[in-house]
Amino acid sequence: MTKVLTDTRSIRIKGRSFLALVLSPELPLDGWLTRLDDLASRSAGFFLGRPVVLDVEDVEIDRAQLKALIGELAKRNVRIMGIEGGRPSLFEPGMPPAMKGGRPAPDFEVPSAEQAAESAKSGEGKPAEPAARPEPQVVRAMPSIIIKEPVRSGQSVIFPEGDVTVIGSVASGAEIIAGGSVHIYGTLRGRALAGSVGNASARIFCRKLEAELLAIDGVYKTADDMAPHLRGQAVQLWLEGDSIMAERLN
Repeated sequence: MTKVLTDTRSIRIKGRSFLALVLSPELPLDGWLTRLDDLASRSAGFFLGRPVVLDVEDVEIDRAQLKALIGELAKRNVRIMGIEGGRPSLFEPGMPPAMKGGRPAPDFEVPSAEQAAESAKSGEGKPAEPAARPEPQVVRAMPSIIIKEPVRSGQSVIFPEGDVTVIGSVASGAEIIAGGSVHIYGTLRGRALAGSVGNASARIFCRKLEAELLAIDGVYKTADDMAPHLRGQAVQLWLEGDSIMAERLN
């Protein structure tokens, strides 16, 4: 029996973008997993509850290896929401879906059947209107947010659109993830990830460096990798190639 549609309201479908980490495994996979374990041990809870995309574009891997890798990551509580750069032959039912680079998706509304019919009817017999001339594009300034209180342990501030400034300290176990630069006007004891959606020019500034982990455009530096003379100092960090550089601020 055909169900009669009594509610003619349209369905609104909203676009959303969510920040996900991208892991790019390297061969041999055992060694890469060991390094991942080391990173996780020095930054406890880093992957907990966080969506992760597995980028296999630059690694020669077959389906069996990929399944085994996903299984190993699951044992480590790393949840793979999608696989990027994989050949179609790598996939099978039950595996995370293939994904391409995440991009902002605007909201759009699916018209109801009545609206569609009315629109089609109103357009009958009318000549096509000339295409509208595109409006000049306005270049918008990079957005930013300011956090006027300390960021406590367990809290996450995620702002992929631009810079994040914290008027206070970032506690151990807290994290700041910014699409632009990160500015901490206090002690940075937690994690700071700048340029998180692909911005190699992003920087990290803090008044007192005691960080658990730092990252710029996907390049990570853990607490053990930091030069001892920078500990407790006002520091800025930036990216040169695949290396995070740092210097004291006067």
